[in-house]
Amino acid sequence: MQSELITIKEASEWISVELKRKVTSSNIAYLVNYGRIKKYADNGNTYVNKSELLNYYKSFYGNRQLNWKEKLGDNIDWHLSFEQYKEAETTKHVHRLHPYKGKFIPQLVEYFLNSHTDEFKKEIYFKKGDIILDPFCGSGTTLVQSNELGMHAIGIDISAFNSLISNVKVGKYDLYDLNNELKKISEALRQFIVGSNTVKFEQKLLEELSKFNNEYFPSPDFKRKVRFGTINEDQYGAEKEKEYLPVYKKLINEYGIELKQEKSDSFLDRWYLKHVRTEIDFVFGLIKKIKNQTTKKIATIILSRTIRSCRATTHSDLATLIEPISTTYYCSKHGKICKPLFSILSWWDRYSKDTLKRVTEFNSLRTQTYQHCYTGDGRTIDLFDAVEKINPDFEKQLKKQKIAGIFSSPPYVGLINYHEQHEYAYSLFGFERHDELEIGPLSKGQSREAKESYVEGITKVLNNCKNFLAEDYNVFLVANDKYNFYPTIAEKAGMRIVQQFKRPVLNRTEKDKGAYSESIFHLKENK
Repeated sequence: MQSELITIKEASEWISVELKRKVTSSNIAYLVNYGRIKKYADNGNTYVNKSELLNYYKSFYGNRQLNWKEKLGDNIDWHLSFEQYKEAETTKHVHRLHPYKGKFIPQLVEYFLNSHTDEFKKEIYFKKGDIILDPFCGSGTTLVQSNELGMHAIGIDISAFNSLISNVKVGKYDLYDLNNELKKISEALRQFIVGSNTVKFEQKLLEELSKFNNEYFPSPDFKRKVRFGTINEDQYGAEKEKEYLPVYKKLINEYGIELKQEKSDSFLDRWYLKHVRTEIDFVFGLIKKIKNQTTKKIATIILSRTIRSCRATTHSDLATLIEPISTTYYCSKHGKICKPLFSILSWWDRYSKDTLKRVTEFNSLRTQTYQHCYTGDGRTIDLFDAVEKINPDFEKQLKKQKIAGIFSSPPYVGLINYHEQHEYAYSLFGFERHDELEIGPLSKGQSREAKESYVEGITKVLNNCKNFLAEDYNVFLVANDKYNFYPTIAEKAGMRIVQQFKRPVLNRTEKDKGAYSESIFHLKENK
C-alpha cells in the first residue's frame, strides 16, 4: 500500500504518461479537494494512491464515451467532443474576457474554418483572406478565431452589449495605457474603502467563518463523505447554516453594516448589497473619465465582468439568479458556509490582471485582418451600408470579394433571454435594448406560435445574409435541433443540408451535466 502512494506532482507526471494526455498537478489537487480520490497525508505532505487515481481516470474517460453513445446514439461524432482539451485551452486568451451563456468553444470554429482535412472533414471550406460572417455573433468566438486563422470576419448581433464584448475581444490596445489606467482605478478604490467599517467587518467575518468551516466542514473529508453518502448534505448543511446565522447577525450589529439598499426598483438596486453598489458607482465614475476610447471600452468590460461576480446570490446560482441573498448560507458548490460579497476590490483586481494577460497573449497570435461586430437585426441589416460607415476601405473589399460563408450558432427557441442575461450591464451602462427583436427568446416560450416565429426569424436572417455571400458559399450552423427545424429553415432559405455532424457537448456550465449533443449543419445553395 505504501509503495502505491505518490505526491501530487509525481501523480501528475505518472498519470500523464499512463493516459498519454496532460494531467496537471492542479487537476489532481481538484480531485483530492472535491473528494473524487482519497487524500493521504504524512508529515504535512499530501499523497494519493496510484491505483485509485488510474481507476478514476479510466472509469471517467472510458465510461463517458460508452454511456453518452448509449443515450445519444452511435451517430455521435466523438472526435468533435474535443475532450483532449483542458478548460484553459477551450477558454484561451480573450475568449474568457467575459462570461456568456450558450457560446461554442473556439476549437469547434477552428475545426471547420482551418485548412486541415481528416476522415470526417474531407474538404477545405475556407482559406486565408476569406471573409466569414456570424449573423448571431454573441460573444465573438467566430471573430476571434477568424483573426487567428488570417481571415476577415463580420458579426451581427441585436444586443449592443454583445457587440461590445465581441469588439473588445478583437480590439487593439495601448497596453501601457491600459495597465496604467487599471492600476490607477485599483489604487483609488483601495483608498476609497480603506477606512470603511465594511472592510473591517468582512475581515472579521472571514476569520470566524474559517474557524467554523474548519471544524464542521473539514476539506476534503466532508466532501468525500457527501460523495459516498455517509452524510446527508442537505440536512447537515441546513443545520449548520442555521447554527452560524446568529454569529453573522452579531457581527452585522457590532460593525453597523447596512446590507440592503433603500429601494429595489432596478436590477442594480435589487441584486447588490449597499456597499458593493457604492463601489460599483465609484469605479464606473473613474472609467468614464478615461480619455483613450479603446482603453475605456475594455475597462467597461472588466467592470461588467466584476459586477457579474459580485451579485448578491449564492455561488451555485450565479449563472441563473433565483433570489437575492444577504446572509451567510450553506454552499453546495464549495461544501461549506459561504458569505455574500461586500466589496468588488478583489474581483476588480483579479479581472484587471487576467484581462491584461489575455489581451497580451492574443496580441502575439493576431493577424492583420479585419473583424467587427455590428449592432443590428440580421433580418434587415444592410451590411454594405453598415461596414461603409465604420470602414469604407473594407466596404469596397467586401463588395468586390463577398463573404465566403457563415459560421454561427443561432439562438435556441425558448431557452435564453439574450438581453436579460446581462441585465446588470444594461442597468449600469445604459445601452439601448431591443428585447422585442430577439429570435426565440425564453420569454416567448416554446409554444407552436413561438416555434413558427423562430423558423421564420432564422429563415429571414439567412435570406438577408445571402445578399452578401459569394456564389459558392458554405454555411455552418450549430444547433441542438430537437424540434427538427433546420430542414425546413434550409428549404425556406433556398439552401440544402449537404452534411450534418453531431457532437457531444462535454463541458457545459449549467447544473445539468447530463448527456447532451448539438448538430453542425453544413448548408449550401439549393441549385
